[in-house]
Amino acid sequence: MSDLTFPITRRRPFDPPEEATALRQHGAMHRLTFADGHLGWLVTGYSAARAILADPRFSNRPERLHPVVPARVQLQQQLPPGFFLRMDAPEHTRYRKLLMGQFTVRRMKALEPRIEEITHSCLDAMQAAGPPADLVQSFALPIPSLVICELLGVPYEDRAVFQEETKILVNLETQADDALAAFARIGAYLSELIGRKRAEPADDLLSGLVGELNHEELTGVAFLLLLAGHETTANMLGLGTYALLTNPDQLAAMRDDPSVVDNGVEELLRYLTIIHLGPVRSALEDVEIEGHLVRAGESIAFHLPTVNRDPSRFQDADRLDVHRPVGGHLTFGHGIHQCLGQQLARAEMRIAYPALLRRLPGLRLAVTPEEVPMRSDMSIYGVHRLPVTW
Repeated sequence: MSDLTFPITRRRPFDPPEEATALRQHGAMHRLTFADGHLGWLVTGYSAARAILADPRFSNRPERLHPVVPARVQLQQQLPPGFFLRMDAPEHTRYRKLLMGQFTVRRMKALEPRIEEITHSCLDAMQAAGPPADLVQSFALPIPSLVICELLGVPYEDRAVFQEETKILVNLETQADDALAAFARIGAYLSELIGRKRAEPADDLLSGLVGELNHEELTGVAFLLLLAGHETTANMLGLGTYALLTNPDQLAAMRDDPSVVDNGVEELLRYLTIIHLGPVRSALEDVEIEGHLVRAGESIAFHLPTVNRDPSRFQDADRLDVHRPVGGHLTFGHGIHQCLGQQLARAEMRIAYPALLRRLPGLRLAVTPEEVPMRSDMSIYGVHRLPVTW
């Protein structure tokens, strides 16, 4: 199957592409042609994905990777110092150790009262304005944006800078020159912000790193945390609400039973898997995975939405069940590159979903389900808009 390219198009909004699901029925590993013509592998099985993500024989460095879509060919080479997501040990270890203490369960617990304040402030504004509303702009996007801005020390009034430029960056149809220009504009904004923090440190995460990292490194760290800190959770809140609105029994459980919420958040993360384009690793040496020989230099892309629906790991995997004791999904990755901010994302979702459903008990779509515009054209899946009323 050397002509296989990365499956993206979904026929149903919450399910992986049918092509990827069909592939998984024939095994966990498949030959894939990457955007630059390189012949590598696509992983659709859970056990193979988990094993590779934890294996140090596979690299995450950009010069060794091969993009799965053409729009990422040039961007991959432009990552700034400090953008540690695309590093191997020991460089990756150095950055991660500096930041791990900022994202512990204990610290995220301490943030919860502020997350609750932000959540209820958004709901107050929605109720004051009255229905209908776009849940993305009124609720899903501002909550994680405000939280990450306060945590990092980024002025929220500058949110248009990073929100609009991020849209350009994650749009798979963006031309390379436009993506690079957006990348440069965010970088320039953050570089200037870091300069101000060096001159006048404040009580925030970025100021706390001023003495630990040079200017370029700290700018790269800020870039990664700001991008990941608002874009991912915003799309989970939007898409997760859409999924609950079309599954009323699951919605009722999340609204009415506090004991369900933790499992419900994990189940939505598994069932929806908004990271639908990669990640990608490259073999540093010949490695055998489930009977397939991956040769040194070959890249492997993971189809996480399909991996998280693997029936060998999750019973009745294609059904949304907020009561499922779901542990083990790979939405946040696995191994040393597992998402640093996962506890923050969980805290935001555990607070936001029940608050929304309780404050607006009659919440429903203001359009037909088929009219909700999906983010199939973005590297992070979700909904472009979610028109609701109550």
